[in-house]
Amino acid sequence: MFKRILVAIDQSVGSQQAFNAGLELTQALSAELLLVHALDVFDPASPTCPQIAADSYSVELSQLSRKAYEREWTEFAQHYDALLTQKRQDAEAMGIKASHLQPYGRPGPAICQAAVDRQADLIIVGSHGRKGLREMLLGSVSNYIMHHAPCSVMVVHPDGHRDDPLEQPLARLATAS
Repeated sequence: MFKRILVAIDQSVGSQQAFNAGLELTQALSAELLLVHALDVFDPASPTCPQIAADSYSVELSQLSRKAYEREWTEFAQHYDALLTQKRQDAEAMGIKASHLQPYGRPGPAICQAAVDRQADLIIVGSHGRKGLREMLLGSVSNYIMHHAPCSVMVVHPDGHRDDPLEQPLARLATAS
């Protein structure tokens, strides 16, 4: 049923748990594992693009800022490539056929496109446990993937974030009265 399993990777607890679930499932099904991390310019951990001024006095400074940004971006990409390489090697040490991919773009669309391109049968993604305003402002990659994926999706919630969705509104009602 599942021949190619894609696991979305970042540095969150949910991602690590998704990776662990992916290893177990891939090994049990003798499937292939694809690890994907999207390089996103809007990621809070990514380097900030410098503002380039238009006056002639700041041309040299702008060039230096641009070079520094390019160096920081390369280091950012290399950091995640090393993370993906380590996880791929961990999978291979368990006898799992694994590969990794690091596309550019927003995580949700990039992961869904990788699933299409690599013909994934299942996407496993960790949840950060964001709710309400934080989810609205920061977005939810797992929510995007659930609604746009070309295949089945498994969302792994980090331990301790398995709140009953009805419990929070009831708790708020109890404290409001």
